[in-house]
Amino acid sequence: MSTLKAIIVDDEEFARSSLFFLLQQNCPEVEITGIARSVAEAKELLENHPINLIFLDIAMPGGNGFELIPDAQKHQAEVIFTTAYDQYALKAIKANALDYLLKPIDIDELKIAVEKVSHHLKRVQKQPDHDNRINNLANTLSSRSEIKKLTLPYGQGFKMIDVDEIIYVEADSNYSVFHLTNQDKITVSKVLREFEELLPSDQFVRIHKSSIINLNHLKEYNSKNGLQALLKNGESINISRRRATDFFEKIKIFTKANGEH
Repeated sequence: MSTLKAIIVDDEEFARSSLFFLLQQNCPEVEITGIARSVAEAKELLENHPINLIFLDIAMPGGNGFELIPDAQKHQAEVIFTTAYDQYALKAIKANALDYLLKPIDIDELKIAVEKVSHHLKRVQKQPDHDNRINNLANTLSSRSEIKKLTLPYGQGFKMIDVDEIIYVEADSNYSVFHLTNQDKITVSKVLREFEELLPSDQFVRIHKSSIINLNHLKEYNSKNGLQALLKNGESINISRRRATDFFEKIKIFTKANGEH
């Protein structure tokens, strides 16, 4: 078993000590080489020790955790965010396919996150889109805007896409298939509900248990063969009766917001 040399960065003493204890008791592959109470202390640890994993708190007095990101990138260290509940922050982290642990930290979730980092480091020395994923997350959180990009894990890496590129997403068992404007299809091993929660609600609507469409790519809807949405790429997708009301409400809001009458 290869060792992960890690540091814990958190301004709260209880959070630092409890995570240290959990790692010692449950993750023998992790060697804690240092504990930092601030971004400044963490930067010093990174400069003086070989580190490939950082457990990073996001909100800390005197320095946001994202200030450490350039140093993490420089030293090719993976990041697992540790955070108290912040719905917006979690949404942004998930959108960029990054790991996080919600405080108080669950043992099983900790083991899974560590295992994912371990597998990732064995597979590649450095993820090509790692810098972009982190930077996009930081920008999204600083602006508190709607999610504009998604990082989709597939094959041996990640593909970052603009949400405007998505025509629709369809469910395929426990997978989600993204249909894009360049005619590419990307299959992701996550259920549709996860993306329903991530995609901007003013632009995307779930019209069927197995379909989410981008209203920017809706051409028309009709009831010739049951209620259907006709997309600009020529495809037709069924609209289920139970989701029809929500669909029509979204259409009203969308057309008003876009100045259409």
